Amino acid sequence: MKLEASRNESETLFARGWSWFKSLPENLKAKVIDIVSKTKKVGRDDPRRIIHSLKVGFAVTLVSTIYYYQPLYKNFGDSALWAVMTVVVVFEFSVGATLGKGLNRAMATFLACALGIGAHYIANSSGHIGEPILIGFFVFLQASISTFIRFFPNIKARYDYGLLIFILTFSFISISGLRVDEVLQMAHKRLSTIILGGFACLMISIVVFPVWAGEDLHNLIALNTEKLGKFLEGFGDEYFKVEEDGKSEDDKSFLHGYRSVLNSKSAEESLANFARWEPGHGRFQFRHPWKQYLKVGTLVRQCAYRIEALSGCLLADKQVSPEVKSKIQEACTKVSVESGQALKELALSVNTMVLPYSADPHIQKAKSAARDLKSLLRSSDWEGVELQQVIPAITVASLLLDAVTTTEIIAESIHELATAADFEKVGPTVSPEKLPKQLHPLKSESDVDCPHVVIEVKETSFTSVREK
Repeated sequence: MKLEASRNESETLFARGWSWFKSLPENLKAKVIDIVSKTKKVGRDDPRRIIHSLKVGFAVTLVSTIYYYQPLYKNFGDSALWAVMTVVVVFEFSVGATLGKGLNRAMATFLACALGIGAHYIANSSGHIGEPILIGFFVFLQASISTFIRFFPNIKARYDYGLLIFILTFSFISISGLRVDEVLQMAHKRLSTIILGGFACLMISIVVFPVWAGEDLHNLIALNTEKLGKFLEGFGDEYFKVEEDGKSEDDKSFLHGYRSVLNSKSAEESLANFARWEPGHGRFQFRHPWKQYLKVGTLVRQCAYRIEALSGCLLADKQVSPEVKSKIQEACTKVSVESGQALKELALSVNTMVLPYSADPHIQKAKSAARDLKSLLRSSDWEGVELQQVIPAITVASLLLDAVTTTEIIAESIHELATAADFEKVGPTVSPEKLPKQLHPLKSESDVDCPHVVIEVKETSFTSVREK
């Protein structure tokens, strides 16, 4: 029995192995097709990724010529490796991220080299026995202080990479001084090659198809605001529509666009941090009010949380009687539509960088409709209606009233942004020909480098913001 069971088990294992071997070519083919499909999607979602990859390859090849060109190699020697390493670690997707990392690395290296040389000479004057003790003390002191400074939020946001390089370079210079006599020449070569690599990154990043983090932040704020406007504009018809047999073929993507807004905080903060490093370009001049964009983004997310609750009402209130809905339908629909149109006008004004006066009439109409809705809720029309039927309707009305208030606050914040950024004063409508040429469109939110945050977007009505 045992022999027979062992034989059956061997036959089963052999059958499984043979089956796996036979299906191996098909599995490999499917895997290759899947990889090719994903590769095409990454490049199609944002062609700038392909251009960035080519830019990095060109920069690495360019600084590698130090090894090939004999006069340069004589000057730098093996220290030329630091130029290549600088390109690899500094070259980022956007100009702001590249410039921020490059300046952090250059400043940290210069400071660390200067202090490391100073520590080396102080320790060297203390004699053969005291030198390693002092060097160890200096390394311990700077590493401890620098690491503690990295915990400060403002420092961590902008200078964390620089402090990391400072710790590494100071330790490298000061410790190497114990075994290398020409410590000054070593520090000079390291600093020179890092500056050379950083300069190559910066020039290629700015000159060859530049990607500006400030532009991406600007477009992202406008895009998020417009998504909320789309939802509110279509919410009334969707909530109060009469149920029909069969599935509707209408496009319902506007009901889900707000979801990406809820998770946009990290992307906005990263882009704002990178944008502060960037030089003036186009309409985005030096000291552009990037912090105000973060304020607008925070308010937009607060509105998105209310919209998320409204989205839940679309599914939760299927059992609410048509009679109850009909009592608030007209007022709620008007509030929803006017608030949505106001947000879309605000988004368009941000995207085109014009003063947002076209949104003011919609906000006034939304406030007027909100007053009518409040009066309706206080009226005696609800007598005799079951409490269970009234509560969902009041919840929707309350959320819409909150949305009006939030929309008004967003409008005030965008007015502040428009004033601080010196937006243009034009008529209430802006034709596509009048759109600023420097506002390059985003194909999707995957264009945003923060870093490598991918948020799928279905559509938008902006003429200057194209999505897939």
